[in-house]
Amino acid sequence: MLKKNDIVRLEIVSMTNEGSGVGRYEGIAVFVPFTAIGDVISCRIVKVYKNYCYGIIEKLIEMSDQRCEADCDSYGKCGGCCFRHMDYSAELMCKQRFAAEAFERIGKLSVSFEPIIADGKTSGYRNKAQFPIAADNDGTLFAGFYARRSHRVIRIEKCALLPDIFSQICNEIIKYANDRRLTAYDEQKRSGMLRHIFMRRGERGADNSSEEIMVCIVVTDIKRADIFMPLADIISKKFPAVRSFLINENPDATNVILGKKSVLLYGREYICDRMCGIKVCLSLNSFYQINTPQAERLYKKAAEYASLSGSETLLDMYCGTGTIGLSMAKNIKKLIGVEIVGQAVENARLNARINGFANAEFICADAQKAAALLYERGERPNVIIADPARKGCKAQTLSIMAKMQPERIVMISCNPATAARDCAILSDLGYKIDKCACADLFPRTEHVECVVGMSRKI
Repeated sequence: MLKKNDIVRLEIVSMTNEGSGVGRYEGIAVFVPFTAIGDVISCRIVKVYKNYCYGIIEKLIEMSDQRCEADCDSYGKCGGCCFRHMDYSAELMCKQRFAAEAFERIGKLSVSFEPIIADGKTSGYRNKAQFPIAADNDGTLFAGFYARRSHRVIRIEKCALLPDIFSQICNEIIKYANDRRLTAYDEQKRSGMLRHIFMRRGERGADNSSEEIMVCIVVTDIKRADIFMPLADIISKKFPAVRSFLINENPDATNVILGKKSVLLYGREYICDRMCGIKVCLSLNSFYQINTPQAERLYKKAAEYASLSGSETLLDMYCGTGTIGLSMAKNIKKLIGVEIVGQAVENARLNARINGFANAEFICADAQKAAALLYERGERPNVIIADPARKGCKAQTLSIMAKMQPERIVMISCNPATAARDCAILSDLGYKIDKCACADLFPRTEHVECVVGMSRKI
């Protein structure tokens, strides 16, 4: 039996969907992060369970041909990337396999995935960032990211996933806060002022102009927001792309980053972007895919699976700011969007209006309740698109969706496991999978998006 601190020779033969390599020692699976298939390592055992262990690389004996040099100084310190030590083509193969195995193992569905959608850009693609703020022993503030599976903040000077301007703005905010001896929020003591720096970016601007950036500082007490008025002026002048500067209050002991109250200090309460040819307005709480060019490719594939002719009613479940449905609005008769976040629904209605779509209706409600309401009022959409959060759809919501008897259902998910489960439920409710594909919206991380086209069984 393996024990903690044992050192064993291990060959990595597969990968987990969290990005760790898997080797076997005397029949026991050992999971080792930052390894690649084909690596032969000297492995130190760090955690021992009944049927498996966790290890770390003590020495790399033989290097896999899938390996490459990590291109980020922070790699391995924060909890962001897990594939930056691997060739990108190998990463894509892993992600395609993760999704296929989830559908086979969890959904008991035999499906053939189309080639994964990827554009090769593995750095600087994120349009949103959330930097937790912490302090050194002497009280000096710094921003960074949480270490994997912890709330310990790792100082990060530059993140390879983010555009450089995010780091530049972040550094300016931290300098301002240190000059004024502001304090960082301490989760244990529940004291201190500064919690997070939140930023989001519109890649193209509303009229294909230069990027637009929103900056928000999350604090424990919004009554002191006036202390940031000079900072809003500094940031807006130094970084003309900043069109919105807000302070958000979150006094609660919670992992949720944004609180309910916000104060606008500069600009407007939203920024603009352009996606799939439509203008998009984004508020602080609105959901928006974090990789705009790849999201466009994903939505194009979803439109292909929806197979719209111009006469359909399209129901867009979990619609966020309406981007998916509105990207298809010119090819349908009627669009109905459903979203539980009120601010996102306001954005969706604004987005429909500024793009001239009079055929769009947006409902602010829980997906299950909205589906039931629409069914009761006699709506029978020809196509339903569902893009739920990682936890997927409730079984009751899927049941009502199937009860509406749409000709086609397109499932989009950032979690292949819950997508497989939901598609299996829809299969039992009379739908079959026609096509499916993965899209890499999160290069170098463990996450992968998938899109599934289903039709009613004859």
